[in-house]
Amino acid sequence: MYLKKVDGPRAITLPDGTVLTRADLPPRSTRRWVASRKAAVVRGVLYGLLTQTDALERYSLSEEEFLGWVQAVSDHGEEALKATALQRYRQL
Repeated sequence: MYLKKVDGPRAITLPDGTVLTRADLPPRSTRRWVASRKAAVVRGVLYGLLTQTDALERYSLSEEEFLGWVQAVSDHGEEALKATALQRYRQL
């Protein structure tokens, strides 16, 4: 079996006991960002599966866009990453 060498851990255990691996992250070619994919990237960065720089490069995201996702999660939870919820939270 051949394992590709990667920087950082291959898997992390989240506070709720679930395991997040690099295979659980969205593919590099992702262009349609649904809430679950955004949440996976945010969790991966916050818990050390990949660095913020790696995430920005891997998914061609701007720093402002990614930090907006992080801010939404910290302020209102992962539900805030949904497009309709985002509009509602911006109105508050």
